[in-house]
Amino acid sequence: MNPTGKLRWGIAHIYSSYNNTMITLTDLSGTETIARSSGGQIVKTDRLESSPTAAMGAAKKVAEIALDKGINALHIRVRAPGGHNGPTNPGPGAQAAIRTLARSGLRIGKIEEVTPEPHDGCRQKGGRRGRRV
Repeated sequence: MNPTGKLRWGIAHIYSSYNNTMITLTDLSGTETIARSSGGQIVKTDRLESSPTAAMGAAKKVAEIALDKGINALHIRVRAPGGHNGPTNPGPGAQAAIRTLARSGLRIGKIEEVTPEPHDGCRQKGGRRGRRV
């Protein structure tokens, strides 16, 4: 905790897909990046990048940098790939990352879901009869 006892806020943008988990820490305006890390920096195997363990490691790294720079409170924005062809539910690393950020001594403000939602754009893949399994 900083000596004045005042909260200094930042925003943690957590992008969580089924292939990777990326955490970017910015100031409140979202323009200045303070710290960033991803599951791929923590584990060396491609298939483990999206795992909760890798997300925990990435979140721990971001939390340490945040506390060093004097940020002690976070708003969290969770994003899945979404859009026109991506899945709209976040990958397995999102929840683990949020839990780790909370345990590392950072205060959590609001948790927001910011997955992009399609409003009728490109045609989905799969052809006229859909994907035949």
